[in-house]
Amino acid sequence: MKVLITGGNGQLGSTIKEMLREKKCSLGKIDKTYFHCKVIAEGKYTLNITSLENVKNYFIKSKPHIVINTAAYTNVDGCESNIDLAYKVNALGPRNLAIACETINAKLIHISTDYVFDGKSKLPYKEFDLPNPINIYGKSKYLGEEYVKQFCSRYFIVRTSWLYGQIGKNFVKTILKTSKEKKYLEIIEDQTGNPTNAQDLAYHILKLALTDEYGIYHCTGNGQCSWYEFAKAIIQYANIDCKINPISSYAYKPIAKRPSYSSLDHMMLRNTIGDAMRYWQDALKDFLNTLS
Repeated sequence: MKVLITGGNGQLGSTIKEMLREKKCSLGKIDKTYFHCKVIAEGKYTLNITSLENVKNYFIKSKPHIVINTAAYTNVDGCESNIDLAYKVNALGPRNLAIACETINAKLIHISTDYVFDGKSKLPYKEFDLPNPINIYGKSKYLGEEYVKQFCSRYFIVRTSWLYGQIGKNFVKTILKTSKEKKYLEIIEDQTGNPTNAQDLAYHILKLALTDEYGIYHCTGNGQCSWYEFAKAIIQYANIDCKINPISSYAYKPIAKRPSYSSLDHMMLRNTIGDAMRYWQDALKDFLNTLS
């Protein structure tokens, strides 16, 4: 079996690659089916997913059985000023992968986001709730989802949120660094979501990929919090002496609108492979203990 990871050098792609190499993670061992699989991890310079011709030619030659698309343009504010690039990477990229996967009968696992929702709900969003993105990032990711559904018959769309891992930049690393330097931080308190450890997400992606339980999934840390509560937990668990004050989104003055509430419910996981996602506090503690 051959597994292709696009965005293979990024936060999630690197985590999946490491998990396949180590054959285990914080949640336990991965399925034995992966023990002797061939893993190909490609970055944007070795596989340009925005070119349909490039993707088709690559797939014809490499013939992967499972494709995990972790490639994305995730700079939410940057998407507002680079609209063409946002749609090129987040919408046309998944479309091209979906077309190529259908051509060779490969499975496609496409990673999406909680930002496809508008944040007006008072309850965690389920997979069947209608998306209504309020910024370019969310709109481009939602179009990517629609293309995947349209052009690929063997797909998993996995929405996640507030992701952090060992590789690359993320909120946890930023708070650890700045809290040691400044000793005083102001963090947004009026946005609520689900912090997600990349290990937990990768584990469930690999479980899903071996099934025929196709469809849309929500896969985040269990439990919800605000960015302010998340930051407080980070410095508490890391034993850092830093004062954190809550502020509103308006005080932060972001370029792009953010949903005020984007917590996701794991209905599809519970009804298929099972929901082994840890509560966000437990997953965060484990991450801080193993952070290199």
